[in-house]
Amino acid sequence: MLLHVTHETRYDYSPPVETAQHMAHLRPLDLPWQRVLSHTLTVSPDPAQQAQTRDVFGNTRAFFSLPAAHEELAVVAESIVDTDEPPRPTSSLPWEQVRERFRYHAGAAFDAAAEFVFPSPYVPRHEEFSAYARPSFAAGLALHLAARDLMDRIHTDFEYDTASTQVNTPPLEALAQRRGVCQDFAHVMVACLRSLGLPARYVSGYLLTEPPPGQPRLVGSDASHAWVSVYAPDAHGRGAWFDLDPTNNRAPGEDYVTLAVGRDYSDVSPIRGVIHGGAHHTLHVGVTVQPWNQPAAPASNATPDSKEKTRP
Repeated sequence: MLLHVTHETRYDYSPPVETAQHMAHLRPLDLPWQRVLSHTLTVSPDPAQQAQTRDVFGNTRAFFSLPAAHEELAVVAESIVDTDEPPRPTSSLPWEQVRERFRYHAGAAFDAAAEFVFPSPYVPRHEEFSAYARPSFAAGLALHLAARDLMDRIHTDFEYDTASTQVNTPPLEALAQRRGVCQDFAHVMVACLRSLGLPARYVSGYLLTEPPPGQPRLVGSDASHAWVSVYAPDAHGRGAWFDLDPTNNRAPGEDYVTLAVGRDYSDVSPIRGVIHGGAHHTLHVGVTVQPWNQPAAPASNATPDSKEKTRP
């Protein structure tokens, strides 16, 4: 499937920002089932310095600096991505065997997935997460089946509520109130898996959504999305990641675009930075995902998000 993704971000500052440096994760990943055919990143005002590098997780990140005063910052990322169905596990080791692989053993072979067993800035270890997760992890159950059951329970038990959380809401709070948005659902599921000693990653990206029958697709009306990636080694020590989306209770397919992976949201936030000045600001974010070559509705129909927060 060919997908055209436009991610627009605009900050309005009062008083003006004097100097700024920003980091953006806005280029989709190249994966065996996902190929980036084109990508552009446009920044206004023109940055004095702009560079692109890879972070420790393999994501592409863009750095840009603005040394002159400015009242507005606009960042537009546009990508055309060719997607296929990601591979899905048909079998996996029992979850207890996977857990044992990531317990410390003297002389054990290193596995890079071990990094995703430990707590991270937005995902702490806590007994409440393991208590919630345990009913899904029966003795001897294959990891991929246990993880899918956990996904199903989060989808069933939690209410999607855009007004219930903020970008920095702790996942323990989201677990307690059983509500939130996709970022919260993903953080809770990652925390549950890690609490049992299982590697899990946070994934940011986009999801193609369909407008109601007879209505045009609105430009800027979608938003970023977030889901979970689980590591499943086989009996020979080889391993692969598979993705699950607790917000929609499904495995991502060709209608998903993977943007970046990390320990949690703090590793993959679309834009973050340091500014001098601009005591007050407003943020407008608009994301459009549509099949490539499909005409878009007029931009006046846009309903951009007002928070820098991932949502389906």
